[in-house]
Amino acid sequence: MSLKKIDTKMLDSILKKMVDTVDESKDEIFQIGEQCRTDYEELMRELLEVKEMVLRVIDEGDELQQKSKFARLRLSEVSKHFQTYSEDQVREAYEKAHDLQMKLSMNRQQEKQLRNRRDELERRLQALGDTIEKAENLCSQISVVLNYLNSDLRQVGEALEDAKQRQDFGLRIIEAQEDERKRLSREIHDGPAQMMANVMIRSDLIERVFREKSTEHAITEIRDLKRMVRSALYEVRRIIYDLRPMALDDLGLIPTLKKYLSTIEEYNQETSIQFVNMGLDIRLPSKFEVALFRLVQESVQNALKHAEATHIQVKVEVKKDQIIVVIKDNGKGFDKDKQKTGSFGIMGMKERVDLLEGDITIDSKVGAGTVILIQVPLNT
Repeated sequence: MSLKKIDTKMLDSILKKMVDTVDESKDEIFQIGEQCRTDYEELMRELLEVKEMVLRVIDEGDELQQKSKFARLRLSEVSKHFQTYSEDQVREAYEKAHDLQMKLSMNRQQEKQLRNRRDELERRLQALGDTIEKAENLCSQISVVLNYLNSDLRQVGEALEDAKQRQDFGLRIIEAQEDERKRLSREIHDGPAQMMANVMIRSDLIERVFREKSTEHAITEIRDLKRMVRSALYEVRRIIYDLRPMALDDLGLIPTLKKYLSTIEEYNQETSIQFVNMGLDIRLPSKFEVALFRLVQESVQNALKHAEATHIQVKVEVKKDQIIVVIKDNGKGFDKDKQKTGSFGIMGMKERVDLLEGDITIDSKVGAGTVILIQVPLNT
């Protein structure tokens, strides 16, 4: 859907319904939590009572067991010498032992029931405790959502307006990415791929030379082949380095720039490149290191490809509160007021600097070279 077709009033209405629904859900969850808390307190009181009853029944059981033991001994004595005891005494001993045994059995049954009830109460309390904790967590999370809905998303209209402005920029980024893919494809096709194809042809030639001519001719061809493979390897490494140098993550901006500029000078032997570090050699936040490296990379490539410069100077000064980068070349320069159709190089550089809340100044005249000054504040 196009951003122009979105009705911000309709979005506000939808947002209000969302806020009301979430608020009602929070109240319901809070009520559930409070009910669980009330049930928890009641069950806790019952659990304490049951535990006291268990202890009391255990004491009674111990006492009954002791009495039952003596009653059985008495019954055994009476049964053994029943001739010396009357019928009433025998009956009394039997009834007393039987009565105590029945009471002990009932006591054990009651103890078992109370223990089961105690275990059940503890399980229910555990479940209620988990429910209360989940309800509290949900209420906290919903509060965060409500704060978000009531603050950030209330500005959805402004965000949409900003999104409309950024839509064109997003399309330009996509176009730039496609251009970069095409450029990379051309570089691989014209560079390493072409060289590797030549390697295959030269390898066949070496085999034929070895068979038809002398070993010396074959060795000469092998030396040429090695130079060709070395060139292809250099080209592959350069392409990989252009995509993203791994040293940037490991060593930081200053060492990576030294290595990059030295490598570029090696590839472009007709151009001298001077690097000067005038400030602190410290690690910077990743976004600063990546952006500044790309800015220097873009400036140097422009000086080589478009300005045909024979001397390039890169100065970097890292201070406590800002970073200053100067890229100067003696190339043919350009007219700043005339931008080539479809060219986003300078625009992309300005947008990178804007993301870092910095300033970029480009001073160039036809036939007088170019000086690029980048100043970025450090908020570390």
